Amino acid sequence: MSAKKKKTSKPAAKKAVAPKAQGSASEQITACIGELRDWRGETLARVRKLVHEADPGIVEEWKWDTPVWSHDGIVSTGEIYKSTVKMTFAKGAALEDPSSLFNSSLGGNTRRAIDFREGEKIDEKALKALVRAAVSLNQSKARR
Repeated sequence: MSAKKKKTSKPAAKKAVAPKAQGSASEQITACIGELRDWRGETLARVRKLVHEADPGIVEEWKWDTPVWSHDGIVSTGEIYKSTVKMTFAKGAALEDPSSLFNSSLGGNTRRAIDFREGEKIDEKALKALVRAAVSLNQSKARR
């Protein structure tokens, strides 16, 4: 008999528990922000506002107990963790990031993410440009 090799991988960051809100996706996101009552709620609210400023046609969804912003496909998610608010771009690896906002999930072939930590300033102009680029990419693929 051969012994199985024990996998030694870094444990994933624990996702904060999202509220079990009822109603539309927008209402669920609002409830999530309201229940956080700390810097993470403020950050998620700010990110949400910037996403809507970047693309007024964005659609809010609630999937996987997480806020999701879509336009002709998923643009990004807004995940809440103990020490970060993570904004994951579904097709981030295909996006230009001249301001180097992506600082997480850099090794994959598809997604890229931005981890926002307490006290960090958001580069609003660059984030809105990234959202617009993600929407444009989705729209170009939707037309095919």
